Amino acid sequence: MATPQCFRDIEGRRQCRQLVCARAKNLNVRMNWRRREKRVIFKDRKYVERPIARLQAQLVLASIIFACSNATWATGTLAGTVIDNVAVVNFDIGGVNNTQNSNTVTMTVLERLDVTVTLQSPQVLVSANQANRSLLFTVTNTGNGDDEFELFIDSALAGDDFDPLPANPSIYYDTDTSGDFTVGDVAYVLAGNNPQLAADESVDILLVNDMPPALTDGWLGRSQLTATSTTGTGLPGETLAGLGDGGLDAVLGSSGGTTSVFGEYLVSDVSVNVQKSVLVSDPFGGTEPTTGATLTYTITVEVTNGGTATASVFSDPVPQFSTYVANSLSLNGANLTDVIDADAGELDLSGPPAVVVRLGDLTLVDGIQTIEFQVTID
Repeated sequence: MATPQCFRDIEGRRQCRQLVCARAKNLNVRMNWRRREKRVIFKDRKYVERPIARLQAQLVLASIIFACSNATWATGTLAGTVIDNVAVVNFDIGGVNNTQNSNTVTMTVLERLDVTVTLQSPQVLVSANQANRSLLFTVTNTGNGDDEFELFIDSALAGDDFDPLPANPSIYYDTDTSGDFTVGDVAYVLAGNNPQLAADESVDILLVNDMPPALTDGWLGRSQLTATSTTGTGLPGETLAGLGDGGLDAVLGSSGGTTSVFGEYLVSDVSVNVQKSVLVSDPFGGTEPTTGATLTYTITVEVTNGGTATASVFSDPVPQFSTYVANSLSLNGANLTDVIDADAGELDLSGPPAVVVRLGDLTLVDGIQTIEFQVTID
């Protein structure tokens, strides 16, 4: 039996369960045995051989009940979902078929409290005395109900070489979805704007730290994000009476209602600054990002201290919903071809299309390297 579309839609699971179970009930009603003619009407088809017809009808009914069970017990069934179950026994008395239903057993799914924290940033390269260096994390409510979470930073962890210095504030929402700390990001305030997440909902969080002086090349510094359910924490499997959605009991999942994950800063003797901007030119002489508009991307790469960025390679995937403009790639004003040849760049088609420019060894003396290319909006 094919899985209905609604089984794959979290918000539609309750409706799906009701729909499938209603079909099962309707099928049971339509199994109308006619004693005199010894035949069965089943979904508008007539079967003369009653035993075979009964077996087929029972198998289809069992399939629908099985599908209904899969829907209600699927991972992530929402808290408050009601699960009903009725057993059916078919038997013959004197050649006459009879059906006997059991009582209905009903239970309500409790809320499960669970949370995950996922590090999104690779190691962040830093140098001494840098300010506002950020690490990106994603906090996800992996429980089956609505929950609120408190966030905490810890930058004094064991096992690293130095302790980053939490900025003030030190936790931010990645409001502009840039993946890095910017002036537009909203600061997190404990108990003031805690993330409130529905089941399976996520939010991106930034930890922002300053770097101390006198750092040695190659040192690692760690900063940790902890997300904790305000509903409660404890041992997995522990029940919190009446604290779940709608006054139901809540059960602590495998996380125990709290999770901590750290990211790392790596001290490097070279600091590279990369900036990207875009200029829009639409088909009507304006600057609106409409279909057919040309986007000119300009990227600058610059070493900002005394180190050397060895074998530097720039890459930039062609954005979704756009098409690369042939032969639009340039480096410092000089055109580059789209194929692999003697020059420094090309359009890489070995995977998803991407612009690649080999910058080589860069130092402060090399100054700003400027890369440009164009795409059109599909």
